[in-house]
Amino acid sequence: MSAVADAHAHRMSRTARVTRYALGPYQTAVVRMGIAGTFLSILLREWPNRRELYGPDGTFEHSLAERRVDLNGAFTALLWSDGVLWFELLYLLAILASLAMLLGWRTRAAAVLFMLGVLSVQNRNAFVGDGGTNLIHLMAIYLVATRCSQVWSLDARRARRSAGGDRTGPALWGLLGAVLVAVSLLGHLGVVWVVILWSLWLAQGVWWCVNRFASVEPRTVLDMLANLLHNSALLVIIVQMCLLYSAAGWYKIQGTRWQDGTAVYYPLQVEAFNPWPLLSDLVSSHAVLVLALTYGTVFIQVAFPFTLFNRRVKNAALIVLIAEHIGIAVMLGLPFFSLAVIAGDLVFAPTAALRWAERKLRGFWRRERRVAAEVPERPREPAEVMAP
Repeated sequence: MSAVADAHAHRMSRTARVTRYALGPYQTAVVRMGIAGTFLSILLREWPNRRELYGPDGTFEHSLAERRVDLNGAFTALLWSDGVLWFELLYLLAILASLAMLLGWRTRAAAVLFMLGVLSVQNRNAFVGDGGTNLIHLMAIYLVATRCSQVWSLDARRARRSAGGDRTGPALWGLLGAVLVAVSLLGHLGVVWVVILWSLWLAQGVWWCVNRFASVEPRTVLDMLANLLHNSALLVIIVQMCLLYSAAGWYKIQGTRWQDGTAVYYPLQVEAFNPWPLLSDLVSSHAVLVLALTYGTVFIQVAFPFTLFNRRVKNAALIVLIAEHIGIAVMLGLPFFSLAVIAGDLVFAPTAALRWAERKLRGFWRRERRVAAEVPERPREPAEVMAP
């Protein structure tokens, strides 16, 4: 009976963790920073070409985009008006939301704005982008449900130092509520998005009221619900990455070029994916290397979901996958695709490694500040002292 009771207690303790703690704080933080940083880099990279790619000057004109959105029901605020000023405003807001998400500033509001910015830009012209932008699209939605600012964020820094009430947060959500009222009255939102956005806004209002006025018990219940939602979203992110690699690996197995071990050779011969011709020729000229890279890619992608059952094997496989995507970024000139996938991969990063990196960065920052404080002021020359 004691063994059964111990097993039952162990299961209960593991179940309680799902509601008592927001698991993976470092992993969700690094995913938040990676996805937001990648999308911010894309927006800044395409700044000179933004109007042609996503705006009114592109070949995928406003009427065509409206017809496509009407067919698939996608959300994009860029189609609410075909004016240049409206486009420039929303593009700038997408940049600011990405920066706020990267820094972890007012992350609950920033996550919603970041999601709307990603959807608006990508759905305006879905023919621009690759698999990396699709992953950003999904992760932007998932991150709304996570508590991804527990560490490595300005929110966490403010929570450690705050001693009084917060006025900026309620003011920001009040402004967003006023904008949401105006947009809803103008009829720009469909029924589904009205329900989603108003639910998010009201949930934040309830959260603020309970934390401000209620007793300990309602706050504890809300905190448990938030942890449960966070952990569910974290599980969805993990499953998403496993599906990504499983689908990629099993589809590769069905291709004849992957079966005969020559698939890696052909992308290296495409001029559009050949930023370093000498390096591409060096790799493609070695048949054994091409064979190893082809079979190794299929093997690691198919096997990765199964490596999660062993921590050491998973960590080794994660290193191989990150190295693979670094190679894709360099060899094929797809840096944003690789950055997006690596950001998703880091949800599997071991906490010990992330905390080690945190300690190293903090130590480096403290040494730099100490050295800067110890540098003596340069003595002034007599001529400088006498100068008016």
